[in-house]
Amino acid sequence: MKKILIISTSIRTGSNSELVAKEIEKGAKKAGNEVEFVSLKGKRIAFCQGCLACQKLGRCVIEDDANPITDKMAESEVIVWVTPIYYYEMSGQMKTLIDRANSLYARERKFKDIYLAAVSAEEEKNVSDGALKGLQGWVDCFDGVQIKGLLSLGGFNSPNEIKGNAKLQEAYQFGRKME
Repeated sequence: MKKILIISTSIRTGSNSELVAKEIEKGAKKAGNEVEFVSLKGKRIAFCQGCLACQKLGRCVIEDDANPITDKMAESEVIVWVTPIYYYEMSGQMKTLIDRANSLYARERKFKDIYLAAVSAEEEKNVSDGALKGLQGWVDCFDGVQIKGLLSLGGFNSPNEIKGNAKLQEAYQFGRKME
């Protein structure tokens, strides 16, 4: 059993990627894991100021929703990022949270395994490559941490379009494999 944190980074109502995140959560729980789900929808997360105070304090000086999420990240063994693909890249909210998680370099953390699930309008084979590359840049900054899996689901543009689609089963199975 692993302690898994799923971070849904879409702020869209009826988000296809959030529906995917919920299926991953179901699969990961079915596999016997302890799973926590965090949605960035409704969260206030400011941009990193680049002050590097977090390296001394172990937390960001900005008082918003990023610090509690970063605390959850530090306590999790597995982090699953779930993002819509915008212009062949991760959502801005995801990138902003990654930047704000800079405090994790200066503190104890449990995570070793990182997963990425991406949902896009396009069905091209490499549509998630930009998001994966950006996430890999963050992962490379931590010793012993690796990206363990990528789920890329394309063909969904309108809100709730993925509901009832067989590709949700892929998300469920993606979660099941996190044992």
